[in-house]
Amino acid sequence: MSKYDFVKNSNLVIQAKLLRETNMYPFFRPISSPQSDTAIIEGQEVLMFGSNNYLGLNNHPKIKEAATAAINKYGTSCTGSRFMNGTLDLHHELEDELKDFLGKEAVIIFPTGFQVNTGVLPAMAGKGDHIFIDELNHASIIDGCRMSLAQRIKYKHNDIFDLGRKLNRVKNSAGVKLIITDGIFSMDGDIAKLDRIVMEASKHDAFTFVDCAHAIGVLGNHGAGTASHYGITDQVDLIGGTFSKSMASVGGFVAGNKDVIDYLSHASRSYMFSASLPPASTASVLASLRLIKSDDSFRQKLWENTHYALRLMREHSLDIGLAETPIIPIYIRDSILTFRVARKLLNRGIYVNPVVAPGVKENDALLRFSLTAAHSKEQIEHAIEIISQVVKSYVPQENLCH
Repeated sequence: MSKYDFVKNSNLVIQAKLLRETNMYPFFRPISSPQSDTAIIEGQEVLMFGSNNYLGLNNHPKIKEAATAAINKYGTSCTGSRFMNGTLDLHHELEDELKDFLGKEAVIIFPTGFQVNTGVLPAMAGKGDHIFIDELNHASIIDGCRMSLAQRIKYKHNDIFDLGRKLNRVKNSAGVKLIITDGIFSMDGDIAKLDRIVMEASKHDAFTFVDCAHAIGVLGNHGAGTASHYGITDQVDLIGGTFSKSMASVGGFVAGNKDVIDYLSHASRSYMFSASLPPASTASVLASLRLIKSDDSFRQKLWENTHYALRLMREHSLDIGLAETPIIPIYIRDSILTFRVARKLLNRGIYVNPVVAPGVKENDALLRFSLTAAHSKEQIEHAIEIISQVVKSYVPQENLCH
């Protein structure tokens, strides 16, 4: 028996092999162009409705100029962690502007958004504590909980009654209670009921932490996120997120009061022991942030496109659930059919992401259609017409997956 048998015989590898053999494997496709409203995938120009480039800033000249200037000044790497030799004046400049934008006292930035949750959660909650998470929270939150010694308690998606019921179970606990939720849920595209979460948290003296990965640049005043959207920034303890979506770069952040952020800068292992955000990425974020603060037209265009697409999809009777943001799930509700539809759409010049179990429940398998400010109404119309044709040609045929 080979020591590699457990890899070769894993369900993940077997499923990937089958998808490759049937030309339905959708992952790791090489892109050979900037991603905006279009992209070149495997030599073919396609309409790109699969990115998180919500404000369309990925290829903005001011952002590219800022990145180039940073490389010329600082080089390509910081060569160390923030805790040691890896702090640039540029990092402090970004943190100062970001805290003002978010309406918080302090901010620290991380090399990735994933590392925010895997660093903050274990530092904020440990043995004898409790972390309450929405059942549809992002994988980085799940992993952050796993790295903590705290007890993880899931509550039903966006169900504040269920959250309150589960908080009541530990009301006599002396430990920390921390509630964490996505601001916009990354697959279903709905908005967390953060205003009601905060009200429930206040009854139980619980910390609140909102991950605004998909909400920064999208919701709130000039895109300041979910707390801003509800007007409760001062009531939310921690605001986290990433720079890899609306801010057209990479990296992450957490914002809060000075004492908590100072604590996290000395207690978050993914912050302390990772090389710091490179100069070009830091400068890109700073340039993006300044564009977002000074010009709200990108966000306004994004929402015009979103409302237009939602209306068209409902007119075409596509199953989009309770979609309300630029992330629109088109439910196929069968994993194999979802792969087939995604492949057919790519053949016809439309790129969307298939999302299947275990990423979602099998009967929630979906196409993740995401809009940007760069899309035109004509592109949206064309894409939805093609999607409607393809989906309706596959989905009613229940035996296709056999």
